[in-house]
Amino acid sequence: MIEPLDDKQAVTALTALAQEHRLKIFRMLVRRGPSGLSAGEIGHEAGISPTSTSFHLKELERAGLLRSARDGRFIRYAVNIDAMRQLLEFLTEDCCQGSPEICGSVFATAKALCGSRGEKP
Repeated sequence: MIEPLDDKQAVTALTALAQEHRLKIFRMLVRRGPSGLSAGEIGHEAGISPTSTSFHLKELERAGLLRSARDGRFIRYAVNIDAMRQLLEFLTEDCCQGSPEICGSVFATAKALCGSRGEKP
């Protein structure tokens, strides 16, 4: 079972996402899935310099939103699905006074994409 985020962890994750390039990178890696992309591919697709790419990847990884792994001479980055699930759960746990069905498709979509607490997608 995945532990829920506390307020400080949620603020760290949201702060990391509150920047245009980092949000773009995160969304790109969410679409890519567990295979991720190399830092060079990320920078190229995002249209940002290698130095800037490294800085933004470091911030997202520090916030726990990305995982990195060495792949030969490259480092591949992928979204940390558990961290994304935790953040979505944190943001929606009190949705509509305990009646998430009122929230409609947004809540259902998030739950379908990320699974419910403790389950793997």
